[in-house]
Amino acid sequence: MSNRGTRLAYLFAVLNAIIIGFSFLFAKISLEYAKPLDTLTFRFAASFIVLSIPAAFGWIKLSYRGKPIGKALLLATMYPLGFFALQSYGLERATSAEGGILYAFTPIVTMIIAALFLKEKTTWLQKLSIVMSVFGVLFIFIMRGATLDWTNVAGIALLASTSVAFAGYSVLARSLSKHFSPAEITYFMLAVGFFSFLAISLAQHGANGTIGSMLAPLGEWSFNGAIFYLGIVSSLVTSLLANYILGRIEASKMSVFTNVSTLVSMAGGAFFLKEQLTVHHLIGAMIMIAGVMGANMLGSKSAPQLRVNGKPATKSLQ
Repeated sequence: MSNRGTRLAYLFAVLNAIIIGFSFLFAKISLEYAKPLDTLTFRFAASFIVLSIPAAFGWIKLSYRGKPIGKALLLATMYPLGFFALQSYGLERATSAEGGILYAFTPIVTMIIAALFLKEKTTWLQKLSIVMSVFGVLFIFIMRGATLDWTNVAGIALLASTSVAFAGYSVLARSLSKHFSPAEITYFMLAVGFFSFLAISLAQHGANGTIGSMLAPLGEWSFNGAIFYLGIVSSLVTSLLANYILGRIEASKMSVFTNVSTLVSMAGGAFFLKEQLTVHHLIGAMIMIAGVMGANMLGSKSAPQLRVNGKPATKSLQ
């Protein structure tokens, strides 16, 4: 693997975290006009339609013949289907703070799953750094007075499962990068997400007799702008970036960047929503950043190259 490819993967990991961090702001806007399931439907409709255009004109190459479609379907079941479904129903029963606390454990879960299924090895310093990055996020939430309400077992269980779903996606996507290009994996994921959420949304509206109101939010410019960001930037672009990254660096290293999104979300909230930042935010941020840097700098100099038939599996974004 070239040093240029590795550097580009880390650059994309930072960009990916920034985009996801700002997605929380736009998600709040979209939910002012539509229910979570409808928002997901429009979000994945936008991303699927946009990526279908270059696919239809042959600008990107998509070939699924002879490839492990079953594993790709399992991947899409974990993310976006499993992740967003668990998150949506979990947040109905628990608070967003509880969701943030539980999602912070994603890097640790990913490290464990990657070690079991991909045989990824991490040094003790890397393990300590990953735990440190998680502690940095937890420190912020704890100092804000956030706790877990253990009487709400169902909500906590659902939100905790989002970490498992995303960790499973990260590990399986890295494995599938041997067979699919990032564009192929992304297009498949978006297609499954769009048609699944559309079917569920139509079924719910049909049962409630509210089909006519489903398209009402599209008359609002704020909603359309939010969907553009969530669908095109936060779903399409981040999926391409993540699938590219996971073909070049270990899943455990990539997952630790998920906590960077928390910092971006806080910064965005402070700048756009005038939410208050305090000293404990800065302390937690420094701990988290130190953990991210340690996890990616204290191990081996380069990631183990994925191989297909004894040859390096290097695929471009297309």
